[in-house]
Amino acid sequence: MEAVIAVFALLFVLFLGLGAYATVKVVGAAKRSADRHLTQARRTVEDHTLKAKALGRPGPAGEVAQLRLELRTSMRATQDALEAAVAEDESIKESLGLFQRLSAHGHELDGELRRLESEPDRATLAERLPELRERTERITQSADSLRWAARDRARRFADDDLDTLSAQIDMEAGALRHWTTTEQHPGPRPAADAPAAPSSWPETPQPSASQEPAPESARPAITPPSPRPTYSWQKKTRPESTT
Repeated sequence: MEAVIAVFALLFVLFLGLGAYATVKVVGAAKRSADRHLTQARRTVEDHTLKAKALGRPGPAGEVAQLRLELRTSMRATQDALEAAVAEDESIKESLGLFQRLSAHGHELDGELRRLESEPDRATLAERLPELRERTERITQSADSLRWAARDRARRFADDDLDTLSAQIDMEAGALRHWTTTEQHPGPRPAADAPAAPSSWPETPQPSASQEPAPESARPAITPPSPRPTYSWQKKTRPESTT
């Protein structure tokens, strides 16, 4: 009885632990999903705010907002492309590592641009713009280069796979149409045309053309003539008279 109680207690603890683990996993997944949606919503709001600033603020302040928008758009597109490609191609991990190093410079530049948005000194901001513009272009060009290289690599692999598949399909189609190219093998020759098979028996000698056929009388009869029967009513034959 004590063993049964111990087994039930152990099963209860096991089910309780599995329930707690499942609860933690579900809560964690829900939290990650909520954070992801929250981050996406915040990014969308920030992007729309930057677009409004770039269009509504003339001068250096509007250009700073435009630089931030270009930087964020390029970096986000590259990150999404590389993370999607690394799941199918392990060699993209090196490119993803380079992008992470590039992201450090991008975050630094984005923070600096965000602080300069509220800079009241327009003259100082105008002096800084050429250097900020150059840094933004270098970072976005590097990010765009990584993104397009990853896309070109994926497209090249897809083209190679399509070429191989097309060749295999052409080969299979040719095999399915094999009846149109199969040679018609000649059937067995007639018995008259076939060469005579060699025989182990001695051949019957055939008469040559120079030998003449034997006369008809010399040939033995198949059935010799039997004597004609004599009946009693028949007259005896008389010898013929010489007169």
